[in-house]
Amino acid sequence: MSLLSLLLAFAIAAIVGSIGAQIAGRSNLGCLASAAVGYIGGLIGIYLARVLDLPLLWTISIGRRPFPVIWAIAGSALFVAIINFLSGRPSRSRR
Repeated sequence: MSLLSLLLAFAIAAIVGSIGAQIAGRSNLGCLASAAVGYIGGLIGIYLARVLDLPLLWTISIGRRPFPVIWAIAGSALFVAIINFLSGRPSRSRR
């Protein structure tokens, strides 16, 4: 994987992780934490899609490796929701 592919994967994972965290009710993640959540969410999303025999929606190829954006967003939202549940942090309240 080239440096450009690695930076592109980091940027996409950060965007996906940030969107997933927003869906789960957490908005104060930094860039590095968002990238980690996006990467873990991608792993969770791919796993769930394969177990449930669902198609990989909107897949971006980075360095000949697929990155399913929709499942990464869903997986990162699920991951952040589980972290919020285990840590006892309530989701943001709407006023």
